[in-house]
Amino acid sequence: MGYKPTIGLEIHIELETNSKMFCSCKNDPDETQPNTNVCSICMGHPGTLPVINKEAVYKVIKTAQALNCQVQERTFFERKNYFYPDLPKGYQISQYAAPIGKNGYLEISGKKIRIERIHLEEDTGKLIHPEGMDFSLVDFNRAGIPLMELVTEPDIESAKEAREFARQLQLILRYLEVSQANMEKGQMRVEVNISLRKTEHQSLNVKSELGTKVEIKNLNSLRAVEKAIEYEIKRQSEILAKGQKIIQETRGWDEKKEITSSQRRKEEAHDYRYFPEPDLPPLKFDKEFLEKIKAKIPELPQQRRERFQREYQLSEKEIELYIYQKELGEFFEKVMSELRNWIKEKRFQDRLKESEFKNLAKITSNYIASDLQGLLAGKLVSSPDFKITPENFAEFCSMIYLKEISSKIAKTLLVEMFRTGKDPSQIIEEKELKQITDSQELEKIIKEVMEKNPQPVDDYRKGKEAALQFLVGQVMKETKGKASPEIANKILKKLLETRSL
Repeated sequence: MGYKPTIGLEIHIELETNSKMFCSCKNDPDETQPNTNVCSICMGHPGTLPVINKEAVYKVIKTAQALNCQVQERTFFERKNYFYPDLPKGYQISQYAAPIGKNGYLEISGKKIRIERIHLEEDTGKLIHPEGMDFSLVDFNRAGIPLMELVTEPDIESAKEAREFARQLQLILRYLEVSQANMEKGQMRVEVNISLRKTEHQSLNVKSELGTKVEIKNLNSLRAVEKAIEYEIKRQSEILAKGQKIIQETRGWDEKKEITSSQRRKEEAHDYRYFPEPDLPPLKFDKEFLEKIKAKIPELPQQRRERFQREYQLSEKEIELYIYQKELGEFFEKVMSELRNWIKEKRFQDRLKESEFKNLAKITSNYIASDLQGLLAGKLVSSPDFKITPENFAEFCSMIYLKEISSKIAKTLLVEMFRTGKDPSQIIEEKELKQITDSQELEKIIKEVMEKNPQPVDDYRKGKEAALQFLVGQVMKETKGKASPEIANKILKKLLETRSL
């Protein structure tokens, strides 16, 4: 009998705010000196009172709205009681009964993954376990950082689907500018709840059909999410195949061994003894306040995908590049905006028309996605070292499209633009890269090339078309790429059809 996984995710996201959730300590994920950004409030000293971070609340509402959630008009904070060494107060200020957002969804590959809730809480400290030592250290810099938790319904059915959900969510968070969601830095941490059921059961409406749930804690990469689920499916399948029972527990992921291991028995909600936080007032959001936040939601990845396809008709690979490298996509759009304006202003007279815009977009994208990407070598176009302006890149692309420069000159020209930041016309003049378009000058060069290469000339005249490209290549070599390929090709064909030079 086969088994089918039922998977739900709990994802914790550290919000990008200036200060922590309930105090004025700096929220700095890059701080390397331990226990620096701490105070009596986030350290849980007696007699201290928390104050709600308005920016954190705003960002959770914004995220909830972007993920199609119902934002509750009234919410409040609660105390979640449990003991752990990195929890300064001995409890965590969180939300349970009234999360800020509920009943949302995120669509991936045409499937809606339902979101049960999105709520706001504070992060814990960080435990450090020195290798080979019998003690642990605690860094409280992270304690009290605003932490958003998103909980999905158990709609995910494979490791790849779970990874894709986390990947798309990470992208949305960055577009919303609520978090960098860098998993390596712990800014986004994924926990997996997984159970197996027999494949004969098709409906999830009956709870008895679901297997025993196991939680996998703190997965800090998309790869770890996928690999941990794959391992757990295999582990649980083998146990069930032997007629044994799955234990409800929390398991950890060993990145080196690529296995999960038992940590503790899984707690239930009642174990945390939630009750309303007495030191914080409830929050009420009127419709006008919520509408103002909603109006500030930017174009999201899926909307951007659809628009890029509609406006520019680029390949799926290029569109995904611009979706995931948002700044590069914005640079591409600035270049295209320049070109569109120049066409409208008739800067190219009748040589470029609005009907050619999408063809121009393809050439522009090709040079950005290949040649420019290679020069950037992982750097961002927003880097101070990046000197090419959208205006200069637009001029560069128009020269290519109008066949004013050859592909060889284009590559040389782009390197110089990247190095100096100069406009292409200036570089062409300084480096004497101007294309040879004079027919008489080209005819003289072509005749010399034909005299030096009698065999390809003879081959072409015998019907071997490939010989023509060889001869064109020799002309380009002779002119150091300055010859107009189009004119050179035309003259070469004419001369090849003439038996005597």
